[in-house]
Amino acid sequence: VQLQASGGGLVQTGGSLRLSCAASGRTASTYHMGWFRQAPGKEREFVGGISWNGRSTYYADSVKGRFTISRDNAKNTVYLQMNSLKPEDTAVYYCAASRTGWNPTTQYAYWGQGTQVTVSS
Repeated sequence: VQLQASGGGLVQTGGSLRLSCAASGRTASTYHMGWFRQAPGKEREFVGGISWNGRSTYYADSVKGRFTISRDNAKNTVYLQMNSLKPEDTAVYYCAASRTGWNPTTQYAYWGQGTQVTVSS
């Protein structure tokens, strides 16, 4: 499966952005999906994940209550709605696909290219 993340940009503190991750491939909708981010000089961080059918989600404590992951399997697209953004949310955001889970310890087999999110103070 191939993944294409988009939707990043520059936003002020308190603003919102919605990232998209388009998946290609006949079985793309059957993968669990995760979102990660990496800020300059920091390790990659798990943001959240969603099961293949959208019924289960998992969020990192740092984004819980502010970010929401959803998916539209008819469009083979997963979304990351980010609200109440903070400067510390600034990072390159990546989507990833897995057959086995949607939590931080899952082994994700496929990765998209990143999309930059910058939150100005």
